[in-house]
Amino acid sequence: MIRYPFGRWTAVGSLLAALAFASGCGTALPDRGQAAPSAATSAPVSPSPAITGAATEDLRDPAEVVSTNGLLKTRIVVERKKVRLAGKDVWALTYNGLYMPPTLRLKPGDRMEIAFENRLPEKVTNVTNLHVHGMHVSPGGNSDNIFLAIDPGKTFDFKYQFLKSLEPGTYWYHPHPHTQSAAQTAGGMAGLIVVDGLDRYMPEPLRGITEHSIALKDFQLVGDQIKTTDLKMGAPTTRTVNGQLNPRIRIKPGETQLWRIANIGANIFYKVALPGTTFHVVAQDGYPVNKVFPLDSIVIPAGARYDVLVQGGQAGTKELITQPYNSGKAGNQFPQATLATVETSGPPVEQAALPTAFAPVDDLGKEPIAGRKTVVFTENKAGTLFYVNGKQFDHNRIDFRVKLNTVEEWTIRNDSDEVHSYHVHTNDFQVMSVNGKPDVNYGFQDTVDVPARGKIVIRSRFVDFPGKTVLHCHILNHEDAGMMATVQIDP
Repeated sequence: MIRYPFGRWTAVGSLLAALAFASGCGTALPDRGQAAPSAATSAPVSPSPAITGAATEDLRDPAEVVSTNGLLKTRIVVERKKVRLAGKDVWALTYNGLYMPPTLRLKPGDRMEIAFENRLPEKVTNVTNLHVHGMHVSPGGNSDNIFLAIDPGKTFDFKYQFLKSLEPGTYWYHPHPHTQSAAQTAGGMAGLIVVDGLDRYMPEPLRGITEHSIALKDFQLVGDQIKTTDLKMGAPTTRTVNGQLNPRIRIKPGETQLWRIANIGANIFYKVALPGTTFHVVAQDGYPVNKVFPLDSIVIPAGARYDVLVQGGQAGTKELITQPYNSGKAGNQFPQATLATVETSGPPVEQAALPTAFAPVDDLGKEPIAGRKTVVFTENKAGTLFYVNGKQFDHNRIDFRVKLNTVEEWTIRNDSDEVHSYHVHTNDFQVMSVNGKPDVNYGFQDTVDVPARGKIVIRSRFVDFPGKTVLHCHILNHEDAGMMATVQIDP
């Protein structure tokens, strides 16, 4: 059965949550970015210490399902299975039995058909669905419709028609059932999508270079199970790359590689750095930049992606790390951790010149503005309930209404003492300013941090697809506890 159940958080919702906690299902209610325990359970169980280890195996890029003759057709089965992870056999929520499922690889203008089967245990909250994060595609029907709910034991056929104007870069797929998005994503349900085409902007020597997926997935472990209830963002968390613990990434001295760095976890921040090496950004959130720009470290909130060029230095090893990051006095402090070990070895190659100018991008600063709106993120003092413009999410309510083929300017204000990340479905946006300071337009984004007690101004062009979609904080604990709103795009 396919249903549209996600409504207001009411007494019924509270009952479902209590049942979920009692049965061990995956509903998460945040408390300062963490889930509040139900009265139906005993005291929450703390996760084990984060697992660390030396680099003992090479990085494995995920298997790929590739479109053929304009069609990517595959099957995704959702199930709870034991997987080998960080040297342990643990229960996870999987796509096709894998903690790191296949990358879906397609071209602009392709179609994608997914037979999506839900084999999660038949418990009251284990409905699920599928969101293709960042992709410009219809938000309705059997396309990127996050209002669908697919019950255990049922199969649903998703069908997507992408435009030829779809931007090349890195995207991802994950579940989006309201009140369960964090639990299911944290449990392991997340994989990459790659849209080919970046090569056409590369200088000839950099076309066809080695590329690696750097899919950042994290988990908290209790016994032999990945924790999905009572999720605390500040609790000990094991960080993996492509589901591997500290894999070895090999590069030759002078070699240039393309790394697709994607935070496809539920909640936590990464501040990625390779000390002594500069990342050269060629795409952000699946949108090629107009000018390649350098970063020594990259703050990546949940959901965001950076495609970067990396060049090998002198022979030796160094650690790819996530540096300490503080999300505010009401947020969390994330400690430094090793993500991977980079080994530079082998015969040196001549270092290629990196591009400067890259892809053409829109500049909405030059467009007439059809309307202006304000989005305000707030939370209660305990950090257990989260709001957009003072309201919790209700899929039956239209919170914002816009017209197709118009440009609007929105102010996103964060009236809390922790960083929130703003994400919108269907149409990307251009960041115009952060805390009043004009922002450089390298290209569009779909996920951006909003500073604590700060604001950003964005502009969006609503094109191609009418229908009902959503905006939300992409800290999924916060989204599940109310920080999401509907956007109706009228024809």
